[in-house]
Amino acid sequence: MNLLLKLEDIKLRWEDVGQQLISPDIMSDMKRYAQLNREYSNLTEIVEAYEELKKLHSNIDNNKKIVSEEKDEDFRNMAKAELDDMLRQVDPMEESIKLLLVPPDPMDFKNAIVEIRAGAGGDEASLFAGELFRMYSKYIETMGWKIDIIDQSDGTNGGYKEIIFEVIGKGKDKVYGIMKYESGVHRVQRVPQTESQGRVHTSAASVAVLPEAEEFDIDLKESDVRKDTCCSSGPGGQSVNTTYSAVRLTHIPTGIIVTCQDEKSQIKNYEKAMKVLRSRLYEIEHQKYLDEISAKRRTMVSTGDRSAKIRTYNYPQSRVTDHRIGLTLYDLSNILDGNVGALIDALQVAENAEKLKEGSLYE
Repeated sequence: MNLLLKLEDIKLRWEDVGQQLISPDIMSDMKRYAQLNREYSNLTEIVEAYEELKKLHSNIDNNKKIVSEEKDEDFRNMAKAELDDMLRQVDPMEESIKLLLVPPDPMDFKNAIVEIRAGAGGDEASLFAGELFRMYSKYIETMGWKIDIIDQSDGTNGGYKEIIFEVIGKGKDKVYGIMKYESGVHRVQRVPQTESQGRVHTSAASVAVLPEAEEFDIDLKESDVRKDTCCSSGPGGQSVNTTYSAVRLTHIPTGIIVTCQDEKSQIKNYEKAMKVLRSRLYEIEHQKYLDEISAKRRTMVSTGDRSAKIRTYNYPQSRVTDHRIGLTLYDLSNILDGNVGALIDALQVAENAEKLKEGSLYE
């Protein structure tokens, strides 16, 4: 019954948040309104599950009464069969509710800024960075999300030295909450096309996933940002290469530099660059929270440690291994074709198990 009491407290909180959301004072404070609206959405799913559980317990009590008091044997047997079926539903329903009680990271519902950079391995690393981008593009498409490229630097023989893009969801999509598991160093082991001896070569690419920061999330002063403009480079036609459309922003207090040249319009490039700059500044604060998690959580699933080797893609064995949870799948071509969901799902399950062990439930 402790679970039911906890759920009743959550329902009271849900009702309270619902009342606050229609308060004029809250509606005039966009940051507070967004926080409460997100909490209300999270709690709604729990409250709906709680109502189902209460209904199940009520039906169980009714059937127990029928079984103990009903004189008609056929009717009593039917009630007993229904009772047995309902009793079997209690444990699975309670376990699923316990998972709902694991509070999501408040950042999970934000869009994500993803940065893929070629690491050690020369041209092979750039090619691999391109394959990672293709993998994510296909996965993002299956999720019904959109990609908006912010900046890119092409590799000498294909792929990317660096590509930065935004992943945009809709409604209650946990874009950052899903994509955050991809932060870290990805290794590839294969024989490069240029390798005449047929030796397996190891190269790497790093992936950084940031929660997109909205304007009210970070206090960014214009006086702290230096803006420089220049002609864009690379493909794009005469208008791109001969006008000062590329934007470079420098955040003076931190030294963070962001460039954007994907759009023909300087204004649009400036807006995109500001979005990335806000997100990088926001990440500095968010990283403190992630560091606290990493101190406690054995799997270190989503701690944002960009230097950690998280996954190896081995071509000779058609193998993909996620080193955080020791999961190996012999399905390389499918995964690189966008079916990375099986790995992300397993990482989510592992992290939720860690949270449940910690007792990290809604209070």
